[in-house]
Amino acid sequence: MPKKQDKESKEIAHIKAGRQEAMRECMRFEVQDIAEANLYREYFPYSEVPKLPFNHRVVPMEIPADIFITDTTFRDGQQSRPPYTAAEIADIFDFLHRMSGPNGVIRQSEFFLYSDKDKEAVRLCMERGYKFPEVTGWIRAVKKDFQLVKEMGLKETGILVSCSDYHMFLKLNMTRKQAMESYLDVVRAALDAGVRPRCHFEDITRADFFGFVIPFAQELMRLSEESKIPIKIRACDTMGYGVPYVGAALPRGVPEIIYTLRHYAGVPSELLEWHGHNDFHKGLINATTSWLYGCSSANGALLGFGERTGNTPVEALLIEYISLTGSTNGIDTTAINDMAEYFRKKLKVHIPTNYPFVGDDFNNTAAGIHADGVLKNEEIYNIFDTTKILNRPMGVIITDKSGVAGIAYWANNFLGLTGASMVDKRHPGIAKIHKWVMDQYAEGRTTNISRDEMAEKVKKYLPEYMVSDLDVMKQKARDIAVHLVEGLVEGAPFKKMDKAGMEKSMQGMLDDNPFIQFAYVVNTDAKKVTKNITQIVDRAAYEHFGLDDDFADRGWFIGPMKDGQSHVTNFYTSKVTGALAITVSTPIRDKGDNISGVLGIDIKFEDLVKAE
Repeated sequence: MPKKQDKESKEIAHIKAGRQEAMRECMRFEVQDIAEANLYREYFPYSEVPKLPFNHRVVPMEIPADIFITDTTFRDGQQSRPPYTAAEIADIFDFLHRMSGPNGVIRQSEFFLYSDKDKEAVRLCMERGYKFPEVTGWIRAVKKDFQLVKEMGLKETGILVSCSDYHMFLKLNMTRKQAMESYLDVVRAALDAGVRPRCHFEDITRADFFGFVIPFAQELMRLSEESKIPIKIRACDTMGYGVPYVGAALPRGVPEIIYTLRHYAGVPSELLEWHGHNDFHKGLINATTSWLYGCSSANGALLGFGERTGNTPVEALLIEYISLTGSTNGIDTTAINDMAEYFRKKLKVHIPTNYPFVGDDFNNTAAGIHADGVLKNEEIYNIFDTTKILNRPMGVIITDKSGVAGIAYWANNFLGLTGASMVDKRHPGIAKIHKWVMDQYAEGRTTNISRDEMAEKVKKYLPEYMVSDLDVMKQKARDIAVHLVEGLVEGAPFKKMDKAGMEKSMQGMLDDNPFIQFAYVVNTDAKKVTKNITQIVDRAAYEHFGLDDDFADRGWFIGPMKDGQSHVTNFYTSKVTGALAITVSTPIRDKGDNISGVLGIDIKFEDLVKAE
């Protein structure tokens, strides 16, 4: 038997054993086909805040051996915002893959399948070839929609099976038996098509458990047993009514919900999934509670996007996973910050500044006394090493409460200074910035000092710590040009100091890089040994340039000859073209690694910027 089939057989056998164990002591429940909807008015009076029933029963915590996360960013997460393009979905999927790690902490991600854009997004993500997250579908409870799932090559799809009387009686205009029979027909169609069904028990926190949820779940487990295909159940807290409290009764108590599905319906942990909304500020804690009481999978969306108040944030679930398991299990936590930057900059999404883990100010302090402590040791006021874990250094918000310590900390973060190189809070420039800040508030200011304002004052009062704009430009030119010259001199013509061959290679480099205005080679006596290689528009100007010059006193020649390294000059105005230019040079070595000359190129900076 092929390895893949063998692995799947083992997984099915494991799930089967789990189902058999879970159902061993389960009594059979029948659907209670009542004439009128049970809307639990004692708990949901509608004209008042919902009431919370307690039965004071304590069910045991049973954390599954394998807990994981599933994602609904591209399904439920798109129902509260402008839709993503297919390319944007593929980009976001890359972040989910990084966060998941190689072991599938984020196990699956679900997609719509109806529009051409939906299908293109699925294709782009599947072409990535990632094992995790697995791409799954979401369809209506309509038999013909399974053809879409098969056409896209997906192995699993979500199916909407609403389970409260609110939905069955008031929305679908069905009795409980009619709804259950309709749902089971669709599930059977999925099994016939060889697709794993994931049944979304919509509005489970307003449902009659022993009158509908449990008998329906039991029937699904029997179908799963017969077909040898796993059928998953997603417990959907559609309105956010779930609560994590011990002793809270059905249908609202999350511990009771998970315990009842496992021990009365016989659903093993690995086939259980929690999907919660945040209407009552309990999205994350309810998802975590579902893990604690035996649900393997918690469903969420990046940044908590979803209908109304949103879904459980995937990034919060990742941190919670690490806390519960004590291991990252391969999660790339820095991808959380990179994802947020993509949403902020590329998608123009506003993320609240105090949003945990990714908000602009989530690890910033505005209190001067706190900033003073952070200067001594940031661990005093930082939740964990946010630089290492999230690639987000701690910061401070500058107000009239920041003090000189806060301003010094802000300046050091802005300048990237650490250790002995840090600006001391007693520096005169810090005092001047502090005075300016206090004057702002004395004049009636009520808002924080912005980053741009602080940057301007740091540049003004701490000039010795600033990297000049010219230095930045120089570094940019270095990064682009050094690899060009260093790569070129490894060619055979330069090893042999073959004049014709070197000229041909340099001309090819200029043709490919229009920002290079001039290239040349000098020997160890500082005499030019090649003709002037230039752009065609500059050829006449360079016709007689430097033919008899001795370049022994030029920095671009002295540097490589002295230390054998590439060098970049300061900016200067070219005598020939009048353009702002910079020279990059590198030593030429023969086969014996002896320096035999120097290659130099002059770069026209304006053209370099345009090329970028």
